[in-house]
Amino acid sequence: MRTVFDSDALSRFGCALSDPTRAEILLILREGRGYPSELADRIGVTRQVLSNHLACLRGCGLVSVSPEGRRSRYRLADPRIAHALTDLVGLVLDVDPACCPAADEQACC
Repeated sequence: MRTVFDSDALSRFGCALSDPTRAEILLILREGRGYPSELADRIGVTRQVLSNHLACLRGCGLVSVSPEGRRSRYRLADPRIAHALTDLVGLVLDVDPACCPAADEQACC
């Protein structure tokens, strides 16, 4: 039986994936834990930009943080997220680019 919580969870996941930087963060964390500075360097964004995206992903319940001394390390909040991402990446979709607004036009998270 589906509930409103199901659609809320999917909406949060979709919101997180709607931004290319957040999607990249999730795909990297699918491989394992990461420090913000390393994630920022790998993606090519500032640490402040990365911090904002990590805050969104934490708010959506998709990533969690573990303090390690003076640093923090991020990981996917649930191993099933990695499986879901792998499944989504494996899909081949025939998408009409006109059907969805550009990422910069979306207000999310």
